[in-house]
Amino acid sequence: MLTACVGRERVRELLDTALSSSRWVSIVGPPGCGKTLLARHATAHTRDTAWVNARGLNHTDAVLAACLDALDVEPVPGDSPEGALSRALDGTETLLVVDGVDIDAAGSNTLGATFQQVLDATSTARLALTALTMAGQPAERVVRVGPLPLPGIHEPLAGPVVDLLRSRVEGAGGHPIDLVAHDRDVRRLLAATGGLPLLIEQFAVQIALMGITNVVPAASLSEAVHASYELLDDDQQRCFRRMAQMTSPVSIDVLAEIAEVSRETATSLAARLVRRSLLEVLPDGRFDMLSPIRRHGTFLAASTDDAAQVHAGLLRWADRVAPDHDNFGAADAPWLADLPVMRTAILGACADPATRDTGYALANRVFSSLYTSMRAREAVEILEAAIVSGDGPAAIGAQVARRAGIAASEVRGTYEGLWLLDRADEHALNAPDTDLQLARNASIRAEMHLDAGDLTRAEKEAQRAIDLDTVSRSIVRQATRTLTDIAVSRGNFAAATRAAASIMASTEANDERWITLSARILLGKVALEQGRTVEAASAARAVMREARQLAEDRVALLAETLLRGVDRDYVPMDVDREMLPWAVRLPVLAQDARDLFAAGEVQRAAGLAADVVVLADSSRLGRDGVEVRLLLGRAFLALGDLDQAATTLLYALEQATTMPMPLRVADALDGLGCVADQREQPESRLLAAAATALRTPRHAVPWGYAAEFPVAAARTAPDGWVDGGEFTERGLLSVAAVFTGAPEPETVRHSPLALLTRAERQVADKIADGLTSRQIADELYISPRTVDAHLSHIYRKLDINTRARLAAMVADDRTG
Repeated sequence: MLTACVGRERVRELLDTALSSSRWVSIVGPPGCGKTLLARHATAHTRDTAWVNARGLNHTDAVLAACLDALDVEPVPGDSPEGALSRALDGTETLLVVDGVDIDAAGSNTLGATFQQVLDATSTARLALTALTMAGQPAERVVRVGPLPLPGIHEPLAGPVVDLLRSRVEGAGGHPIDLVAHDRDVRRLLAATGGLPLLIEQFAVQIALMGITNVVPAASLSEAVHASYELLDDDQQRCFRRMAQMTSPVSIDVLAEIAEVSRETATSLAARLVRRSLLEVLPDGRFDMLSPIRRHGTFLAASTDDAAQVHAGLLRWADRVAPDHDNFGAADAPWLADLPVMRTAILGACADPATRDTGYALANRVFSSLYTSMRAREAVEILEAAIVSGDGPAAIGAQVARRAGIAASEVRGTYEGLWLLDRADEHALNAPDTDLQLARNASIRAEMHLDAGDLTRAEKEAQRAIDLDTVSRSIVRQATRTLTDIAVSRGNFAAATRAAASIMASTEANDERWITLSARILLGKVALEQGRTVEAASAARAVMREARQLAEDRVALLAETLLRGVDRDYVPMDVDREMLPWAVRLPVLAQDARDLFAAGEVQRAAGLAADVVVLADSSRLGRDGVEVRLLLGRAFLALGDLDQAATTLLYALEQATTMPMPLRVADALDGLGCVADQREQPESRLLAAAATALRTPRHAVPWGYAAEFPVAAARTAPDGWVDGGEFTERGLLSVAAVFTGAPEPETVRHSPLALLTRAERQVADKIADGLTSRQIADELYISPRTVDAHLSHIYRKLDINTRARLAAMVADDRTG
């Protein structure tokens, strides 16, 4: 239940009006005037509110990251925080409340301008700030909160300040104030507060404990806090000073550890500090301090050993709650509620050479819980910070760097973790089991190359991992799984079957069951490619069932995705897509788009597929990019946009040929055959014949939309298009010529816009026509996210940074 907001009726009316009529409202006033309480009252009945605790966040990036956390949004690799925030808020009714933001510290120009950009880029985003100063932006509406009015010398002792003082005195356990008998004392103390509610609350606590005649007026908020501090006993004072060392809210367990008391005692101490308005309880039960109070607590602790004791207490707490084993960790571990505290403990330990080994060990132990709970971003922040702090123990240094690489590749893009794997190799050279650590690094590097679609490098690293692991053989199964995946992608089904059989025949540890399950999924994919759909569905169901029993959620989702592709009657589990790692999220979203296409919702399917294309390109997930471009091309075909269909399918053809993924090449050729057939081009039969030539030696069949929209094939493929079961460079150039032709030399103009792809040029033209991102998205059947991604690529290619400049360049090109 919220504390009563005494004497703020008029401000409440102004704030309610501002929130109902403006998209950005800043509640501005001095420390202690009650801005946070006003914001809580004003938004108490707002249906959809995301509350951000921005106290202590001194950089724009930190504030934006906190906003995204509050909205449960993870930026895509390569995406900007402001772009991710804009898309998260646009089209929703969410009110984002950023409490306690220090505009000056965060950079008034940067943070204010960023929030302005978010509002400009969206149509429905709503924002409320509490701050000491205004941001000074066009969209900002300011509601100022000043001190409460004090009764004049000749006015009766009444009004909101008196009501607040009396209620807080009684709330702190004091006797009711006799206003007649203590008229002068009350006026003296109220005058000293200047009408600031926080000061009034501090004086009220002192009155309740000492009596009104014994309270000495303070000249500042700091003095008032210090006077309240002096009334605490030794244990309460120590708890107060140590809590002031924390930069984020803490649970009662953390408070007990840093105060060096039992949980029961900590509960009692916290309750007393709350009653004295020195500590506040958040809605989730954690404890925090207002910034002015924390500053004074930090000042008081400067001459004590509190900082060192808090550091030691955090390490004790972290060691107690972190998983005991490096490879096990629950996604619902209680300590995850105190993740910012865990991060502080680990980074503090790593910053000190004397405790760096402990910091590394803790970072390694918490990784499994973070990874299982889909918190890859937090994992990479902690592990990467540990690594850059200095070299850790040789025994686990390679593992910490390797895990940081895994998390970085998921959060920032497939290859963003490679430098961390290089660091892992450096650590491995000093480890007691050098070859084993190098083998593990190579196996992860192979997976990165595989995700990116570089099958040649993936195969090389997987084989290197197998060659290095000559003793334990613990990495062989994982690397063999990678080789199986490579063989399936290449359409080498005999090799894939042999490799999968060797995996399933070998002994497995409990934490390696996912490898066997993954191999069985790959065998299901082979069955699907060869037309054995009943077998593929059966394999997917069995793996899905076992994976869920083992809590292998990622494997279960991939098995379910395969099942959805062969059984349209299957009803999938309800999963929050935004919480999935990219390597899992993209196949799931791609299948969502296929389901929409199959249901006849072609425009929605095209929009979602375009989104997934952007995500795949941003995160460097090359194989997924090919798969979803094939769908996007088919969607354009169904919408009658043959030009975009041809462009999209040609790009998929080029990528699949380079990887190589010959069966996806065949799918692209089938789609292009449909384009040519609708244009009444005679090459349609040749394209279909080339697709057949790629499938026949693999005993593969067309499936999905390739099977539903067949094109009559010529008897044989053109000479030189297919060699040894692979599509050739000559074939690729010949197909491209069918759809693009070659411009006459005299017609070629050297325009910077020639650097743009067809899709990027379409967006550029719409910008020149004055359309917004949302309007462009509607016209091109794509999403605003896709438009923004195209704009980012355009700006980078043309070395510009504004829509106005782009529009000018397009106008020049049109008249040139």
